[in-house]
Amino acid sequence: MKSNTGDTGYVPREAPGFLRLWPVRLLGWLVALAVLPALVIAPMTFEQQLVLSVGIFAAALVTNRFRGRFAGLVMIVLSVVVSSRYTYWRVTETMYMDNLLDLVLGVGLLMAELYAFVVLLLGYVQTAWPLERKPVPLPEDTALWPTIDLFIPTYNEPLSVVRPTVLAAQSIDWPRDKIKIFVLDDGRREEFRAFCEELGVTHVTRDNNRHAKAGNINAALKNTTAEFVAIFDCDHIPTRSFMQIAMGWFGRDPKLGMVQLPHYFFSADPFERNLDTFGRVPNEGELFYGLIQDGNDLWNATFFCGSCAVLRRTIVEEVGGIAVETVTEDAHTALKMHRRGYNTAYLALPQAAGLATESLSGHVGQRIRWARGMAQIFRIDNPLFGRGLHWAQRLCYLNAMLHFLYGLPRLIYLTAPLAYLFFGASVIHASASMIFAFALPHILHANLTNSRIQGRFRYLLWNEVYEAVLAWYIFRPTLVALINPKLGSFNVTAKGGLVQEAYFDTQIARASLVLLMLNFLGVCAGVWRLTWVDPQNIATVWLTLAWTVYNLMILGACVAAANESRQVRSAHRVALEVPATLYLEDGTSMRCSTFDFSSGGLGIALPADVPLAQDAKVGVALYRGETESRFAATVRFSSGRRLGLRFAPMTLVQERALVQCTMARADIWAARWGNYPRVGIHRVLSHLVRISATGFRNMFAHYYRAATSRLRPSAASSPKPPVEAKDPV
Repeated sequence: MKSNTGDTGYVPREAPGFLRLWPVRLLGWLVALAVLPALVIAPMTFEQQLVLSVGIFAAALVTNRFRGRFAGLVMIVLSVVVSSRYTYWRVTETMYMDNLLDLVLGVGLLMAELYAFVVLLLGYVQTAWPLERKPVPLPEDTALWPTIDLFIPTYNEPLSVVRPTVLAAQSIDWPRDKIKIFVLDDGRREEFRAFCEELGVTHVTRDNNRHAKAGNINAALKNTTAEFVAIFDCDHIPTRSFMQIAMGWFGRDPKLGMVQLPHYFFSADPFERNLDTFGRVPNEGELFYGLIQDGNDLWNATFFCGSCAVLRRTIVEEVGGIAVETVTEDAHTALKMHRRGYNTAYLALPQAAGLATESLSGHVGQRIRWARGMAQIFRIDNPLFGRGLHWAQRLCYLNAMLHFLYGLPRLIYLTAPLAYLFFGASVIHASASMIFAFALPHILHANLTNSRIQGRFRYLLWNEVYEAVLAWYIFRPTLVALINPKLGSFNVTAKGGLVQEAYFDTQIARASLVLLMLNFLGVCAGVWRLTWVDPQNIATVWLTLAWTVYNLMILGACVAAANESRQVRSAHRVALEVPATLYLEDGTSMRCSTFDFSSGGLGIALPADVPLAQDAKVGVALYRGETESRFAATVRFSSGRRLGLRFAPMTLVQERALVQCTMARADIWAARWGNYPRVGIHRVLSHLVRISATGFRNMFAHYYRAATSRLRPSAASSPKPPVEAKDPV
C-alpha cells in the first residue's frame, strides 16, 4: 500500500494493531485465509449447512461479548465467510431457471444481491479500523500561525440564516490580522452588502453564477491571498475553537491538502421531525461523519464535504481549484488531491453546526444532487482507473460512488417476493429450507457485525427506511448520469424555511404508496395461494409472505416520513445548560442556568419559584469565560421554576455576544457527538412497527378527509390558506 505520509516520513498515528501482528498471530491469519476459501465453496447438505451456520453464529455471539477492535475484526471475517458462502451458493446452485420469466426476474434479484455483497465488503474495509485522529497543538507563538481566508458562499438564503454564521466567524479564536472573512454572495443582494459593510467583512459578488458554488469559490480564490482557505456553508455556524482544532495538522505535514471536520445539525431533518426521532435515533448523516470518514482517514481517503473544512491554497490551486466538472464538487476536489499524491485528514470533533433540510422534498432533492454527482465522477474520473491512488483509496471512493446506485437494487428488494406471489415465478431456484439455511445466517451476521461497528451512529434497519424513501427518486438521475454525465444541473438546498401547516406530501410519497399497494396485494395473493392454489409449497409461500410483510413495515415508515409536521419556529431551539444570571426590575438578581436557547429567546431554570407576570421586563446575563454579556428580555411564560424569555431587539455587538455565548461555544456540539446508546434489534423492530402503524393511520386519515371533502362541496370550497401547493391534512 502506498504510504499516506508523503515525503515527510510523518506517520499520522501509530499503526493499528492488525498491521503490527505478532508472527504467531500472523501465521494464524495465513492459515485461516487458506482454509476459509475452502469453507466458502464446500458443498453441504441442508443438515450440514445448518450445523455450520449455527456454529459460526454462536462463535460470532461469543466474540461480540469481547471488547476491543480485534474482536470486531474476527466478527467481520466470520460475516464475510458466511456472506461469501451464501453468494457462492446463489450463483452456482440457484440459477437453474425453467422459463424466461424466471430467468429475467431471477437474474435481476441476483444482481441486486451481488451489489449488496460488494457494498458490504467495501463497507467493512472502510469502517474496520477508524483512525480517531486527535488535534495537534499549534505553536505557542501566534506570530507563527498562518493566514486564513474564510469563505461563506451564499445564493438565495435569507439574511437571518447567514447572520449568525458571519458573527460566529468574527468570534473565532485566531489573530485578527491573520484571518479575513468573505461573504461570497451569488445572489448579489443589497441587504447583504450593507450587512457586511456594517460588520467590516468583505462582500464578494461576480457578474455570473457559472458553475454554482464551485465557481463562486474559485472566483474568490483568484482575488484572495491567504495561505489557507476555510469554507463554511452559510448556515454552518463555527465555534470559537474551530481553527485551533483544525490547523495543527497542517504544520505537521506539508503535503496535507485538506482537513475536514463533521457536519453537525442542530435542527431536525425531515425524517427526525416527521417520525419524531430527533435526539433519540441517529440521523441519516451521522454514520458518514461519525464512522465512515474516520475509517477513510486510515487509508488517506478523507473526502472534502464542501463545508467545515480548511484547504491549503497552493494545493487547491495546483489541482485547478474546486472541481467544476460534477455537481459534487467537494468529493471530486478531494479525489484530484489524492491523485496528485497529497494527503487529507479528518477530525471527528464537531466544531460547527448548521440547519438540516426543512422538508422531505428538499431532502430528496439534496440527495438526488449527491447521487448524480457521484455517478458523474464514476463516469468521468473513475477512481478504479487512472494514476495516483493506492488500492485502499480506490476502494473507499468506489464504495462512496456505489452507495448512491442503491436505487434499483432497493426497488428490486421491495418487489422481488411479488414475482412468486403474483406469477408463481421462482426467482431463487431452491427449496425454502435451503434458502432459510443460507440466507438467514448471511442476514444475521451482516446485521450483528454492522450493529457492533455502527451502533452509536446508525441503528439497524434504519438504512432500509432511508433508502426506500429515496430509491425511486435517485434511480433515474444516477442512470442518466451514468449514460451522459453532462446532463443535470446544480440545485441549491433551501434552508431556513417554515412549514406553516401539517400536510401529507402525496407527491413525494407517490412511489412509496404504489409500492405499498403492490405489497398489500401481494399479501392477499399469498393468502390466496396458501389457501387454494399452492398449499403443497406452504413453506415457500410463508417465506415470501414474511418478506412482503417486512416490506410493508418499511414502506409504512416511508409513508409516515411523508407526513410533514408543522415547523413554525423561525429560530430553532437548542438544548444548552450553562450558568446564567437573571436580573429583575426591582434590582435584585439570582443565579440560574439555561436549558435551551434560540436566536430569539432563552429558557432558564431558577433555583426557586419566582412569580413573574407575562411580558414582565427582565435582564439575563450569559458568560464567555469571565466576560459577562447582558441582554434585555421579556417573560413569555412562567411555569414553576422555569422561565421562557424573549430577547428585546439587539445591537450587532449584542448579537455577536449572544452567538459567542451560545452557538460559538467550543464545547457545545462535541458533548452531543456519538452519544446514542446501543439498541437491540427487538427494540428497533418494535419502534419501526409503531412508526409504520402511524404511517398507515396518517395515510388513511388523509384519504378519508380528501374523500369526505369531495362529498361536502361547502366544506371543500371554504377558503383556506394555500400551503406550498400540497394537500393539507
